[in-house]
Order: sequence, then structure tokens, then C-alpha cells
Amino acid sequence: MSLIAGWRGRRPAPTPAPPMRELSKAAALAAKGFLSEEEGARLYELAYAASGIAPCLEVGGYCGKSAIFLGEGCRTRGQYRLFSVDHHGGSEEQRPGEEYFDADLYDAALGQINTLSFFLANVRRAGLDDWILPIVGTSSAVASNWRGDLGLVFIDGGHAKETVADDFRGWSPFVARGGWLCFHDIYPNPADGGQAPREVFEAARASAAWRFEGMVGSLGVLRRR
Repeated sequence: MSLIAGWRGRRPAPTPAPPMRELSKAAALAAKGFLSEEEGARLYELAYAASGIAPCLEVGGYCGKSAIFLGEGCRTRGQYRLFSVDHHGGSEEQRPGEEYFDADLYDAALGQINTLSFFLANVRRAGLDDWILPIVGTSSAVASNWRGDLGLVFIDGGHAKETVADDFRGWSPFVARGGWLCFHDIYPNPADGGQAPREVFEAARASAAWRFEGMVGSLGVLRRR
């Protein structure tokens, strides 16, 4: 095998991300959400690397916690931005009467959860208005009209099996070669949480298209071969 052929078969390791800016870290940790600090730090590192390839995108912005970690990675790299897709009406388990309902997020005038104002306020608090671009709409509708590569896709929207599967089918084709696909709430033990994200993640992991790059908490990371 020639030296050139051997080099083409390898990908250099991503440049390590510098420490996260304290302004953004504080805003992310203060925002409502279910992402741990360790999971957020990993998303920051991945967004820093991935935004050197193409824009990043998350499904499920909620109140902005994950968006801030991802958006700060993009800002620090200084090339491509983060798109955050969410209808902001709450996922299945966050609606009135469900396990993760939060009365602070309920908009009586609309008669539903409304997280958009919380999301925008937290993004502004982090100083990331120019780096996080919210798209208000359903994941499937936005994906069906999307064009172009993405360096990273983070799936953390609704947790029903068909919802997670639709998010995977809709967005994974846009992940560029060498880019990352991440899922949140991957629980090997059913007692710790719902199994739909894990089932979709494991099916993707078994595919030859993806290489498993580890877990941080309940955050599962795959990379496009």
C-alpha cells in the first residue's frame, strides 16, 4: 500500500476544543433541561469539531440548555452555526398530566406548553444570538425541506418510538462523512428511563454507516464512516 493510499484511509483526530467560556457555561447550567454538565461538555467539544465540517443541528431545543453547549462550540470554532429545531409545544411526556410536566412552562393563553420565550432568553443570556438559529416547526416538516450537509445532528426531541425513529430517518442522511450523530437518554436499564431512544440508537450503531464513539452519561455518540 502506498503512503498516499494509507493517508487517505485515515482521518486526523479533531483539534481539542479550548475551555468553554464561563458566560455560556453559567447560562447553560441555569437553563431548565435534562442534560448533565458532563453531557453538555461533550456536546460542546463535538460541536467545536463538527462545525469545522458543516453547520450543526439539534432536534429538541426545549429551554436552550443543549443549544447553548452546542452553540458555544460553534462560536468558539468560528465557522458554521447551530440550527435548533423545535415546535416548542412540549414533547409527549411534558404535557399536562404527564410525568415531566412543568407548570412554569404552561401558557394558559395558548392552552399548551410554550418554551420558546425561555429558549430565546437563555440564548441571549449566553450571548449566542448570532450563533444559534431557532427554527420553530416540527422535526419532520423541517427535515423534509432541508438541503445540505450537517457536521453534527443531536436527537433529543419526543421520546416515543415512532418520534425518535422519524427524527433518525429524517436527519441522519444529512450528516456529512466524518460528522457526528448523537442521541440523548440512552438507558441500558429500563428502570432508569424509556427505551425508545436506546432502541433507535442501537439499530443505528449496528449499521455499517456509523462508528460508535462512546457514551457520556445517557449521551450516545456515533460518527459517520
